[in-house]
Amino acid sequence: MTNFHPLKVTDIQKTIRDAVVVTLQAENVAEFGFAPGQYLTFKRDFEGEELRRSYSICAAPHEGILQVGIKSVDGGAFSTWANTELQVGDVMDAMPPMGNFHAAVEDDAPHYLAFAGGSGITPVLSILKTALSEDASTRFTLIYANRTPNTIMFREELEDLKNRYLHRLNIVHVLEDDSQDIELFKGRVDQTKCADLFRHWIDIKSVSMAYICGPEPMMLAISQALKDHGLRKDQIRFELFASSQPGRARKRAVSKAAETGGVKGRVTLGGETRSLVIPKDTSLLEAALDENLDAPHACKAGVCSTCKAKVLEGEVEMVANHALEDYEVEAGFVLTCQCFAVSEKVVWDYDEAGH
Repeated sequence: MTNFHPLKVTDIQKTIRDAVVVTLQAENVAEFGFAPGQYLTFKRDFEGEELRRSYSICAAPHEGILQVGIKSVDGGAFSTWANTELQVGDVMDAMPPMGNFHAAVEDDAPHYLAFAGGSGITPVLSILKTALSEDASTRFTLIYANRTPNTIMFREELEDLKNRYLHRLNIVHVLEDDSQDIELFKGRVDQTKCADLFRHWIDIKSVSMAYICGPEPMMLAISQALKDHGLRKDQIRFELFASSQPGRARKRAVSKAAETGGVKGRVTLGGETRSLVIPKDTSLLEAALDENLDAPHACKAGVCSTCKAKVLEGEVEMVANHALEDYEVEAGFVLTCQCFAVSEKVVWDYDEAGH
């Protein structure tokens, strides 16, 4: 079964008007050890409907606390509740930390470059604090994009970090309004803006690893700019907190078996293996949920990796993937929320992915 644990809310602080930092306490601390850049998946019932949402951990492992940043999204039931109704002493149900946004760097004096947009700063903050505290030779450059100064999450903490790591941390705020005097730091972060930054402010050749977290158009533009200026694909890590993709292709391959009544399936979760039938136009995840299996999931859009599993037999089409690395896909791992059967039988295993 999917492993949810109760976390007690011990503190809630506003970081900007519409975002909170929630401090949590786990009964089983060992279950909630985390790597920088990982996230927690929460679940809660809203008027009889279970919603699951993932929020990145903003604390660093060495700080000894568990904190997530939650920014209110217009029309978002979970984020609005967290910002307006959640109180100290409440309990939130969460899965143990997941995600592989962070990557180890073996350089002697690494230089990290990070781009964050809005609430995309949350996992980047954890990586930044960890990197600078663990190695005195580390340098870190953060490009943080926001609409106005009032929308900058963790502004005071970032200023404190800048003062603490004066010669090793460089923070550049790029704002869409007119509050910045320097033209280079105005507007949106796109390919042109990146090229200007690399020309006038950032020595891109010195960068060991680049992290990007923000909305999809920004992520794609920055990723391409980094590649255009010499970074390899394995030097670029990204994590989306939203996706414009609907999650399903307009037209995709369909198994002949699905056309005539369904594909034979077999799924393993929590040591239990169950046979089932996968109907036409049904993802592996939905097929498992329809069988009342508590399959791990959160976004259902291919953005997080909560529903990760390994395909052991058969073929599937994964219509979107914003979370898995190439080597994981080559090893047979998939995002089950995005996978549809194209063979007469599919066998997949959530336990192989560490659930």
